[in-house]
Amino acid sequence: MAISVPILALITSLHLIAFVFAVGAERRRSSAKVVADQYDERTYCVYTTDASTVYGLCAFGLLLLSQTVVNGVTRCLCCGKGLVSGSSSTTCAIVFFVISWISFLGAEACLLAGSARNAYHTRYRGIFGGDDLSCATLRKGVFAGGAALTLLSLLGSIFFYWAHSRADTGGWQKHENEGLGMTSSAYAQQPPEFRKVQL
Repeated sequence: MAISVPILALITSLHLIAFVFAVGAERRRSSAKVVADQYDERTYCVYTTDASTVYGLCAFGLLLLSQTVVNGVTRCLCCGKGLVSGSSSTTCAIVFFVISWISFLGAEACLLAGSARNAYHTRYRGIFGGDDLSCATLRKGVFAGGAALTLLSLLGSIFFYWAHSRADTGGWQKHENEGLGMTSSAYAQQPPEFRKVQL
């Protein structure tokens, strides 16, 4: 199977757009501050925009789509026509397959957990002047970790696709051997005088 440039471009672009969304989610994390209620002696949390949640979910979806494309084209390494056994390309394909899946699952976990945590807003009200009110926010670095794992998933997916394309026989070896066998046996069964005429 030859490497398809459009598929390679699609995988790369989806990963890179997901990376941009993950970085945007890290920069637009929701923050909160404690504000005193003007009508009574209580305080409450005021949160900023939830854009980070939307960015994180967009990155999650794009990364999932890209991984689906990679595994659809390569048939998830186990449902295809077969790889060349014992070659270095097959070993590389298996290694990068594992790397791409581990980094993909890690990135998806960071993006999904970060989006869910960023969307959670504390609704607790405290007595003014009493204990400090804790406003729950997403800690720094969760979306950044998802962005880093997205880049690692991009590299793993590209190298996996490249190694799989080099190691994929596409059924050619089997048919090639069958064709050679039929030609040799048909020639061997011909009478010697017929062979001389042909030559």
